[in-house]
Amino acid sequence: MSCDQTYPFPQVFLVDAGGSQHPDQPPGLVPCWSHPPSLESAGRRQKSRGSMGVSPCTALVVLMLFLLVFAGLGFEAYEIYQMKKELRQVRWCDGHLSFSGLYEPLLKDEDDRERPAAHVIGRIEKEKFSKTLRWESRVGRAFTSGGVSYQFQDGALQVNETGIYHIYSRVELVFRDCSPTSSFHHLVFVRRGGRPSPLTLMEAHRAGFCRQQSAHPWTAESYLASALQLQTHDRVYVNVSHPTFLSHTHYANFFGLYKI
Repeated sequence: MSCDQTYPFPQVFLVDAGGSQHPDQPPGLVPCWSHPPSLESAGRRQKSRGSMGVSPCTALVVLMLFLLVFAGLGFEAYEIYQMKKELRQVRWCDGHLSFSGLYEPLLKDEDDRERPAAHVIGRIEKEKFSKTLRWESRVGRAFTSGGVSYQFQDGALQVNETGIYHIYSRVELVFRDCSPTSSFHHLVFVRRGGRPSPLTLMEAHRAGFCRQQSAHPWTAESYLASALQLQTHDRVYVNVSHPTFLSHTHYANFFGLYKI
């Protein structure tokens, strides 16, 4: 440390064990006083902290935090937009598809007329069993509209407009003593005026669905669906070869059609 030697130093007296004083002996330590920092260096430090008293590093960190917050908000807004878009699609699908994946038609067409459509569910029979199945038209999700009528006497769905119809049917059978040779037929046919015999529309033959061990209960199902041309006053039916084996669950057996 350097000191300005122009300033006079105070006399320092050293006292030995004898108590004698030696004023002429040079001191071993020279005191030195520090001076306050200059105004120029203080100004430089103040400028390095910025105009608001914040260092550039701190300002950069705060800026990065703000950018992260805005990026997170933007990502959340995008996710909410995607969820709303998917929800609109789900609502649109719910308006056109039923819980079982079947078409649930709108009751009004563009010209404000009811669309020809029907959906009936299986009737639980306890005494009389017929191969041509009977249905419930006013229970649960069952309905008829647009001039399509259900014929209680023979189990037919009768259409009153010519056109292309999507026709579907599902049956579920429970075999109490199932064996490898167990089988059944599932048939959809139509009776048309001017034709003496019915016209087969769809047919399925199920076999080999049981386990190798015999005398065990087993459930089997068959689903038929197609787009077919129907004429006015056509009557559509469903046949099954083993009606006594039909499941007693309403929604396991159903039958329907709608005009495309």
